[in-house]
Amino acid sequence: MSNKRARTGPDQAIVGVWRREVGELSTRNFAHRLAASEGLVLRLEILRKLEKHRGCVNTVSFNASGDVLVSGSDDMKVVLWDWEMGRVKLSFSSGHSNNVFQAKFMPCSDDRSIVTCAADGEVRHAQILDRGRVETSLLGSHQGRAHKLAIEPGSPHIFYTCGEDGLVQHFDLRTKSATQLFKCRSIADRRSDMPIVHLNAIAIDPRNPNFFVAAGADEYTRLYDIRKYQWNGSTDFDEPVNFFCPAHLVGNERVGITGLAFSDQRELLVSYNEENIYLFTKDMGLGPNPAPSSPVSTSSDAGHSADGSSETLQSAMDVNEKPCPQVYKGHWNRRTVKGVNFFGPKCEYVVSGSDCGRIFIWRKKDGELIRVMEADSDVVNCIESHPHTTLLASSGIDYDIKIWTPKARERATLPPNIGEVVINDRIRYFDDDDDDDDDDDDDYSDDDHDDFDYYTDDDYDNDDIDDDVDYDIGDDIDDDDDDEDDANDGDECFVAGDGN
Repeated sequence: MSNKRARTGPDQAIVGVWRREVGELSTRNFAHRLAASEGLVLRLEILRKLEKHRGCVNTVSFNASGDVLVSGSDDMKVVLWDWEMGRVKLSFSSGHSNNVFQAKFMPCSDDRSIVTCAADGEVRHAQILDRGRVETSLLGSHQGRAHKLAIEPGSPHIFYTCGEDGLVQHFDLRTKSATQLFKCRSIADRRSDMPIVHLNAIAIDPRNPNFFVAAGADEYTRLYDIRKYQWNGSTDFDEPVNFFCPAHLVGNERVGITGLAFSDQRELLVSYNEENIYLFTKDMGLGPNPAPSSPVSTSSDAGHSADGSSETLQSAMDVNEKPCPQVYKGHWNRRTVKGVNFFGPKCEYVVSGSDCGRIFIWRKKDGELIRVMEADSDVVNCIESHPHTTLLASSGIDYDIKIWTPKARERATLPPNIGEVVINDRIRYFDDDDDDDDDDDDDYSDDDHDDFDYYTDDDYDNDDIDDDVDYDIGDDIDDDDDDEDDANDGDECFVAGDGN
């Protein structure tokens, strides 16, 4: 076997082009290799800023073809963008009475069916009709904020939502019905102060949509199998089929989970507040009945139960025998409910925003931080990958959306101050060799860890929002170009199906 080192850099790219031209490399494989190139990631820079919202932009999502981006904001508007041209295709009032937290296109709907959830707890459906008219209807609600929804891959009808009330709901647009599946409950006898787990994130396995995960205000990501649900309500469905948590966080009551994502290879990405990001494979689960106590006890008789047995120690040994998840360090996740995502044609990279206003990109396979990009003046919450090309959309507390493409002439390098993040005039230092976050205790009191710092309408001036305009029509939404039709664009086309 030859030990000759593979070519890298421009030479490898030229060889790739030659192999494609002579038929040794398919166009599809060439495109995948090019899109996954680290050189492109290191050349990402802002192509343009999309400016329309008058509040924090809490969600961005591409349609299936990648030519349209949908966004939602604290201004309670939903906007469809032609991101390549940098213009608004359609803007309409969501019907929500508080911040829009997520907006997504339903698959196979010709981009005319959009579902949303928001801080008012409502779950709504928007249908784009002819000539840009929009009808919205109330599908269901949560008691408290509804942060995330997950759409069944390839289905124009089915999706799930989760909320701070711990409730997971199943929606079917064919019947306009909501089925309350279960309330997520804390593991018995450990967090009696919080019997219901407030949920922040939900995601569906793209390779097997029968499985979905939910996570929130404790350390566990719970995996459920929808096939175990009895639609007549005859059985309880609140028992997960598996739990995921890094061994050192089991029993840690100070952490919670803000973001979840599945890769195309069924890997599970979990982002913790005030901690790191972890990548799990299916063999890293703790099983359906994880030990409720921490594998590392702070008491003097650690490893022994009250009756003198060694059950706790055995549980710790069982947990520690599991393969360890890959960890991604460097960002700072405390102030908001941040998402996390994969990037690349085969999910070669992991991306996240940060409280410091930067975007962090890690190599998935080894956790190495390869790129830090200055993005916003405040927190970056959302990073969305384009479905077909090397392109990112980002948003957060700033009122705009940033589109990132690999157009820089030179490769970027990590900034010299990468070991420190400036947040609110404080500097947090990162030590890659230390997984213990105890050093942060001096900066924040215990009370600071009780809740995430959610942003509400009070964080900006609502008087700036023009409530009289419910939508703006882009040129290619209007079927006709005559002036008479365009003159009607200012009419109200928002229809609240629930009577609100």
